[in-house]
Amino acid sequence: MPATKKTVKRSLLVTSAALLSLSLTAAPALADGSPSPSTSPSATPPADMSVVGGERLGRPGTQVDLGSGAPVLPKDLTARSWIVADAESGDVLAAHNAHWRLPPASTMKMLFADTLLPKFPKSTEHKVVPSDLAGIGSGSSMVGIKEDETYTVHDLWLGVFLRSGNDAVHVLSAMNNGVDQTVKDMQAHATELQALDTNVVSPDGYDAKGQVSSAYDLTLFARSGLQKKDFREYCSTVRADFPGETKKNKKGKKSRESFEIQNTNRLLTGDSDISTYQGIAGVKNGNTTNAGATFTGVAERDGKVLLVTVMNPEKNEHNEVYKETARLFDWGFQAAGKIQPVGELVPPKGVDTTAQPGAKASGGTAEDDRASSKPVAAATDTRSGSSGIGIALAVAGGFVVLLAAGVFLVNRRWPLPDLMRRRR
Repeated sequence: MPATKKTVKRSLLVTSAALLSLSLTAAPALADGSPSPSTSPSATPPADMSVVGGERLGRPGTQVDLGSGAPVLPKDLTARSWIVADAESGDVLAAHNAHWRLPPASTMKMLFADTLLPKFPKSTEHKVVPSDLAGIGSGSSMVGIKEDETYTVHDLWLGVFLRSGNDAVHVLSAMNNGVDQTVKDMQAHATELQALDTNVVSPDGYDAKGQVSSAYDLTLFARSGLQKKDFREYCSTVRADFPGETKKNKKGKKSRESFEIQNTNRLLTGDSDISTYQGIAGVKNGNTTNAGATFTGVAERDGKVLLVTVMNPEKNEHNEVYKETARLFDWGFQAAGKIQPVGELVPPKGVDTTAQPGAKASGGTAEDDRASSKPVAAATDTRSGSSGIGIALAVAGGFVVLLAAGVFLVNRRWPLPDLMRRRR
């Protein structure tokens, strides 16, 4: 199909999806006019869902086209919604209720980070005042930020990514002119990414009336965030030191020690009943009463980079969301090249997908360009600066190109500027 016809077809799909999204949310609205879907969805997906990325992705149930020799999908998947996608080409390999609008929990922090990361240099310092920590939901995950203490932006992002700290989210939001402004910025960015299933109410993903996203949208957030060097570093860090509280000794001398924080992504760190997943390089997990367990992960194996999102497994077992994610990763790596895609991850609105080979990837930054000649360690222990379990992000700036039939072809979707490589 000629490129112009593909572009028109994609535009029509996105337009129809936008109209469908509006019709689905025309019922009760919040005071500000934003849609107010339920935070406690039924056990069955709606019959009509968004078709962004392809008509099949709007259908309820499992969507997959198994070719000759392709492995069957894992039979023990209980999540309400999931998706397996090629992080570089954007091909959706398989999906289950991909556009079901569900509470996202802390996976919403991927959108928060993708929106705010470019706004503040790492070295910027901020002294926390009481109002910065106002409005944090009861029972929230916290990294341990204290009033009247000073933190760098780097410290705060470690708190967001490793400990899923809602306190760190609220401090960064305060630096961004407040929670309300941050929610508006996040919603605008979601619209730019064509994440039409998402309605942002709280920047930290805490359960709130009307706050929803989808496996499809969360995968878009991860893919967009992974274009950023800092995002890749933070989401793949295993453990780090975090500033503690300033104390005085008996002589009145002040000192401030740090304490260790560890990433709560169990595919990255491992746990008693689950091993570190080979090739894992991020990104974000979540868990709340209404959302259940949610997770988006990115992993690389044999040059293939996959994104998997899993939302709310019904099976009530420890680490079930990670176990189902791992099984979907295994399937995706085995099925690559043996199946027909059932949809695509659409690029952001402003991205030129008709660029020629050799052009720079859209969505990158000057910092990414400067870093393109050296690897960026993943699974990092920032206490010593050494790589953790040996996973790395080999930066290969510019467009990723494919060699097919002796001809270099630019990736037809919005590709990552680098591959996630395993450093032994």
